[in-house]
Amino acid sequence: MPPVYRGPFGKPQAERLLWRAGFGPRAGEAERLAKLGLEGAVHALAKPGRDRLQGPRPHDDDGKPLAPLDKWGHDQLWWLDRMVRTTRPLHERMTLVWHDWFATSRDGVGPARLMLAQNGLFRRIGLGSFLTLLTEVTKDPAMLVWLSGVDNEKDSPNENYGRELMELFTLGADRGAYTEQDVREQARALTGWRNSWDDDLGPVRFRYDPKRHDTGTKRIFGKRGNFDWRDSARLCVEHQLHPSFFVTKLWSYFVPVPPSAATKRSLERIYVRNGHQVRPVVEAILRHPALYTGPRMVKSPAVYLAGLLRGLGRGIDTEAWTWLLELAGQQLFYPPNVAGWDDARWLDTATFRARWDIAGYAIRPRVLKETAKGVPREAGKLVDRAQTLLGRPTLTGQTEAALARFAKRALADANDRWKKEQYPPLIENALRHLLATAPDLQTC
Repeated sequence: MPPVYRGPFGKPQAERLLWRAGFGPRAGEAERLAKLGLEGAVHALAKPGRDRLQGPRPHDDDGKPLAPLDKWGHDQLWWLDRMVRTTRPLHERMTLVWHDWFATSRDGVGPARLMLAQNGLFRRIGLGSFLTLLTEVTKDPAMLVWLSGVDNEKDSPNENYGRELMELFTLGADRGAYTEQDVREQARALTGWRNSWDDDLGPVRFRYDPKRHDTGTKRIFGKRGNFDWRDSARLCVEHQLHPSFFVTKLWSYFVPVPPSAATKRSLERIYVRNGHQVRPVVEAILRHPALYTGPRMVKSPAVYLAGLLRGLGRGIDTEAWTWLLELAGQQLFYPPNVAGWDDARWLDTATFRARWDIAGYAIRPRVLKETAKGVPREAGKLVDRAQTLLGRPTLTGQTEAALARFAKRALADANDRWKKEQYPPLIENALRHLLATAPDLQTC
């Protein structure tokens, strides 16, 4: 078995768990989770019961319900709302993991309905059997369009999906796991899918047509047989190099440094002994010491935004999040390529400006007017109020000192009567924004 974290499990550890395995805590949620202890907390996240979606229903800037199937950007808002209101954060986070793992984009797929159906697939079975998930993804309409599955027939095999099936989804590149001959033979095994076209709806009636399938004998990974699309998925999962690829890639979504050789072997044994089930491996990762004692991870833009809104208790009430997420580098349903997003590029000089704007938009409904009454004139109290608004996140001493120093210096400049009255609410607004964009909230 892999090692299990044995250190203190208080609010800081519960916060990190909620950010890594979800979208951050609502007010008081980290404290409640901490009382369960590590085992209880992991169990609560992995087996939470039915999703109840807590909070105000989403709407656009005009107060109208979202139209995710029809209006541009509303599919993204619909999913962001799930992230914000979910009571099953691990399931929703795994939906985002699989969207990146099996990266599929509307730029190539087209209709939102196909992407939303794939999204629902990830949510329903994302913690179950990986073989089942892979098999379902292989015949998923969005994936069939995205990686040319419907263009793959016996007289003209298309290698797109067969190659990515092995390189990106199950085995990895440059590991000696497969050859170019395997790619060609996988393409033959995957032949047979097709769809119809509707001038109003686009691609419809996805189906398997035996007449388009190559029924000849194929040789894949040294095995011979009349393989079809189901066999393509099965052979990859049964490959001896699949478990090591799977646990290493899954680990990378929760911990920013590679697992040790011993941990990797232990996770592989859990994965294989449990019949390639995802949940036991995720649970082992969430109990591992590296998650709690290792370096911090940069939050992706969607995780950062969803977490801000959860902490503020704010629902989806503006369409601005679509273009802000795009500027920040993570437009939901539009990964940049089949390899998904590059986590190493979440924070740079181009995208941080968007994060600054996201913070400003998130706290905008709570901005204090300069004439606001009852705002204290002491630096410590102003900092405390700013922290309270954002759910009192755990901060480093360095961040706390920087906020206190800013508040003291700003108040020291209030040397006129009107400044003494109007500066405190303005300073509190600034403290909220600074806190929301501080390293402590950009990482977890």
